[in-house]
Amino acid sequence: MNRNIFANFESNRTNTVETELMDKISILWADDEIDLLKPHILFLQEKGYDVATANNGDGAIEQFKARNFDIVFLDENMPGISGIETLAKLKALKPEVPVVMITKSEEEHIMEQAIGSKIADYLIKPVNPNQILLSLKKNLENRRLISEKTSADYQQEFRNIGMTLSDKLSWKEWTEVYRRLVYWELELKRSSDESMYEILTAQKSEANTLFSKYIENNYLGWLKNQDAPTTPVMSHQLMKKKILPAADATTTEPVFMVLIDNLRYDQWRIIQPLIAEYFRLQDDDLYLSILPTATQYARNAIFAGLMPSEIEARFPNLWLNDEEEGGKNMHEETFLNDTLKRFRKEWKSSYVKITNHNDGKALVDNVPNMMLNKFNVIVYNFVDMLSHARTEMEMIRELADDEAAYRSLTLSWFEHSPLFEALKRISEKKVKLIITTDHGTIRVKEPSKLVGDRNVNTNLRYKQGRNMNYEKKDVFEVKNPADAFLPRQHLSQAFVFIKQDKFFAYPNNYNYYVTYYKNTLQHGGISLEEMVIPFAVLTSK
Repeated sequence: MNRNIFANFESNRTNTVETELMDKISILWADDEIDLLKPHILFLQEKGYDVATANNGDGAIEQFKARNFDIVFLDENMPGISGIETLAKLKALKPEVPVVMITKSEEEHIMEQAIGSKIADYLIKPVNPNQILLSLKKNLENRRLISEKTSADYQQEFRNIGMTLSDKLSWKEWTEVYRRLVYWELELKRSSDESMYEILTAQKSEANTLFSKYIENNYLGWLKNQDAPTTPVMSHQLMKKKILPAADATTTEPVFMVLIDNLRYDQWRIIQPLIAEYFRLQDDDLYLSILPTATQYARNAIFAGLMPSEIEARFPNLWLNDEEEGGKNMHEETFLNDTLKRFRKEWKSSYVKITNHNDGKALVDNVPNMMLNKFNVIVYNFVDMLSHARTEMEMIRELADDEAAYRSLTLSWFEHSPLFEALKRISEKKVKLIITTDHGTIRVKEPSKLVGDRNVNTNLRYKQGRNMNYEKKDVFEVKNPADAFLPRQHLSQAFVFIKQDKFFAYPNNYNYYVTYYKNTLQHGGISLEEMVIPFAVLTSK
């Protein structure tokens, strides 16, 4: 994979760059002393730029109307209409064309006027040719230069990650690999380098294959030795090992725990800069979701501080199994209060679950009352609903056609959500904020046939039941549910968790089933996206 792909990539990139350079960049330079700038203009022409000149604002506007320019250099102090006035007229004609203001003045109000008029750059006279060249590259070639640098850097990182994946990794090393993969996924998508992005996607797929083996080899052992140094923090340990200690570390300030359902690490990285305007990041960690990576199991485990079979034993009237009727996450507040009592946390607390926009608006209004509590839990369900809507609604499928679009949709929702508004209000006081999730989700691509009786559950990423037939190479099978601390309803019951980006499909009506669910977002099985999930602690600024 390595050499051939990179050789083809370099060849294609060279051809693209050569084509770009054949098209001359057009510059309009307006200055009342334009004759004195002839050496600068010759310098730019020798570099391959096409330069037109004007010695006043009116002349610049006439030329700007008559032809297309890629960028304008504009003197601030010219006879007739000023540079600031000229700037306003140019922006009214073609607001997308960058304008670089050049001035002798360093007065603050002139700078503020120019910046307020959305200039692309601000240069103080006397300017030298290299300053002009730098401004050109920054404004016109910035994207290409960043793309080339990003691609070159990832080419080196590709080899480093590949070498790391060939080792026997610990949990901490796996989290670092995943952080690096997500970092490059975001960077390469911003640079619009599709060739490199495809390579990254292939490397991420390879990482998921190895991660699935890692989970298969270690998961049950971790559950037997939950306090061993090599055991990652898991869903049922999150309260004990992460959340309660973070709350204990505060004195008088309230603590807000926000659990955004189904939030992947890449989605957290996308919304985190918005939150950073109001909060300082203290702890940016990753923890491991239990199996199944489904709300019914993982979220209940978080609030109960127990594994599913332990919840069933402690609350026999509240736990519902897959095949039983009724809501599976109806008692989180009861589990939470029991956990606080068990750990002797006599805190004044609140719990609220947001499942619609009106509930979200009520949350914003209720923030002042929540400030009176020591510990506030907010469960926000939008991202999970978005992922399911993408399966069921054609419009959402089109809006979230790939990973970048899915992240963009998540960002757009968050930026305009009542949750973000509530966080901004919370940040006005001295508080501690915990943001986490219960599991992630993965875009499924390959079907894997499974046959079972009518009592087998409907989730596409895990199955539990009796007498199931499946492709053993595609799954992590737990023949004795007690080994994974999962409820056992029948003597011969087993659980199977599908790996990588596969999904279970029944042979009956197979083609329709595969067509409908392929490329949808699912959770419940084993992948980096579903299991390695964010946990962050922040404080208000």
